[in-house]
Amino acid sequence: MRIGSTVTSLLLAAGLLAAGVAGADGHQDGAAPLRMGLLLNFSDDAGDEDLRKAFDLAVEHLNAGGGVLGQPVEVVTGDPTLDPAAAVVAARRLVEEEGVHVLVGPGTSGTSIPVAEQVSGPAGIPTISPAATSPVLAAVADRDFLFRTALSDSAQGPILARVTRERGFDNVALIYYDDPWGQGLAEAFVAAWTGTLTVVSIAPGQTTYLTELRRSAAAGAQALVVVAFEAEGVTVVREAIEHDLYDRFVFSDALKSLEVAQQIGVEQVAGTYGVAGAAVTGSAASTAWKAAYRERYGELPVLAYVKETYDAAIALALAAQAAGSTGGAAIRDRLRAVGSAPGTVVTAGPDGVAEALRILAAGGAVDYDGAAATLDWDANGDLRRGHVGVWRFTADGRIEDLEAVPFGYE
Repeated sequence: MRIGSTVTSLLLAAGLLAAGVAGADGHQDGAAPLRMGLLLNFSDDAGDEDLRKAFDLAVEHLNAGGGVLGQPVEVVTGDPTLDPAAAVVAARRLVEEEGVHVLVGPGTSGTSIPVAEQVSGPAGIPTISPAATSPVLAAVADRDFLFRTALSDSAQGPILARVTRERGFDNVALIYYDDPWGQGLAEAFVAAWTGTLTVVSIAPGQTTYLTELRRSAAAGAQALVVVAFEAEGVTVVREAIEHDLYDRFVFSDALKSLEVAQQIGVEQVAGTYGVAGAAVTGSAASTAWKAAYRERYGELPVLAYVKETYDAAIALALAAQAAGSTGGAAIRDRLRAVGSAPGTVVTAGPDGVAEALRILAAGGAVDYDGAAATLDWDANGDLRRGHVGVWRFTADGRIEDLEAVPFGYE
């Protein structure tokens, strides 16, 4: 999908010149439009539609603010599914055929790793995943081109263990999806758990999990901690209930979805707690983003990693504007700068994004305060600070956010 046209580009460029923000101090005359690729799972995970809405909102705000390098951002999409091989194929198309300069996505750790190692890293394409949380990503051979706007599960695992203990359980089973995400979160949970624990993995592509469920329940577990994607998680919980193996559960981030409650049964999951990445609450950036999202779509999303998707797109665009270039290395080298001090603090939302673009085009520096978190990246492209949310399903079929636990703040 292309956003904008030659006529629109000329009008935007003329507007920037009239405003006195073009020229050698940020705007490149005749620069190619920034082409942004989006890799999200539309066929395997309907929840990614909310992430897509946040991405679209980011592009709208960028283009309403004058675009990047004086031209509207162009968008090309790909569906990596949850299959690593398919993700590599989709990423290659965006990079080699569509000529994207940057990538937002993929949304899972299991697809982000091969994309970074086989496509975006070798090609020098700055890539930000909004939802890949495995600690393994910190050591990926990505040539420093992979970043993320979601906290690592080294932060989420201990909170998942804490929430499980607080439910009164001291003997539980953990069933996890056997890929880099599931392995990483499971390891973080195990390291933080102090009670009796039975750990069982499930393989991609299974149609039933009864054998694994029965093995997990053999030691008398009081509850089942489920680390699985939506489709697998729903099947696990349904089979556990139908065969009287479990009636109490604790959920990981991928199960924070109203579809989960509807498919399993609202009454079956009412009162079930879970954890997920969470945005900072009450900040000016979060407030502005919520107002813009509600105005555009009518109601706020309940899924995790929606704001993070918005922040990923904005950060890549601001880095390109700061670099005065669509070159991959130039954009990468400005990512950490636009997300942290020094610089004028600018916030998520249409006004903050427009201000950031104006400052950067005039040769200034910005510190982008994202809708989800401050984007202070370490040497591995991991966030130094953020929040882990605690949530639960309610008896009337809603998801109630209960707490945002800070990580990395002194």
